[in-house]
Amino acid sequence: MCNSSSITEFLLLAFADTRELQLLQFWLFLGIYLAALLGNGLIITAVACDHRLHTPMYFFLLNLALLDLGGISTSVLKAMDNFLWGKRTISYAGCAAQIFLVFFFYSSEISLLTVMAYDRYIAICKPLHYGTLLSSRACATMAAAAWGSGFLHAVLHTANTLSLPLGRGNALDQFLCEIPQILKLSCSDSYLREVRITTVSAFLVCGCFVFVALSYVQIFRAVLRIPSQQGRHKAFSTCLPHLAVVSLNVITVIFAHLKPPSISSPSLDLVLAFLYLVVPPALNPLIYSMRNQELKDAVWKIKTVYIS
Repeated sequence: MCNSSSITEFLLLAFADTRELQLLQFWLFLGIYLAALLGNGLIITAVACDHRLHTPMYFFLLNLALLDLGGISTSVLKAMDNFLWGKRTISYAGCAAQIFLVFFFYSSEISLLTVMAYDRYIAICKPLHYGTLLSSRACATMAAAAWGSGFLHAVLHTANTLSLPLGRGNALDQFLCEIPQILKLSCSDSYLREVRITTVSAFLVCGCFVFVALSYVQIFRAVLRIPSQQGRHKAFSTCLPHLAVVSLNVITVIFAHLKPPSISSPSLDLVLAFLYLVVPPALNPLIYSMRNQELKDAVWKIKTVYIS
């Protein structure tokens, strides 16, 4: 039985019933959030302040750090508030804003990661054309296109999802508002329209991943032809972190949205959402700085200046 009704708030998933476990979840999310804030903040500051990092690769990395900060702030702050005060509710307007912002930041990030693959391809496979193809204006245009595509994507999905009549309760099996959870509450068969749009979006993500994979096939072929071991090491040090970040983001979101219904469960959906929304923003700064000596030096310089 489905009775369409006006919903003013939603109930998010309660991870635990005991106060002690709720506080433990709060501290876990707070630790991850602070790690993401520190790591991405250092990258943004380093790229902005160190003139040696004013190159296309680091410009795109700065944009990635901004998207990561926006994404994790949107995903976890409301959950942390609920954990701390023992609540489960989120207003309808708050839920709509969270759906839009999560989709905006994540879609923009996938587009930006694709642009970053193109940057690495030009830098390694066509180095003589790098300055021409990736001029300041071209980089700004590509970054704006990534942000703009995420915005349009988010508007389309948010408007389409929230136009559906809801009447199957207001409880969501997730720690944040997510489109698949809202669709479960729909009374109308028109939810199939959003399912189709979401499926198309997932295939577009697959298309981005294929583009990145093909770019890296060409990149690795070019790198293996570099005669010096030092040259190969430097090329790999700028490419492998990006490939790791793309794999972590894309594979988890593709599996989350295209997995067979037979293996779907609230626990699995929760883990997957945590893996592609919460973990990457905290890990990305570590992954990018681990093998990048220029970035390490810039971050260390910032630490030295502020500590002294």
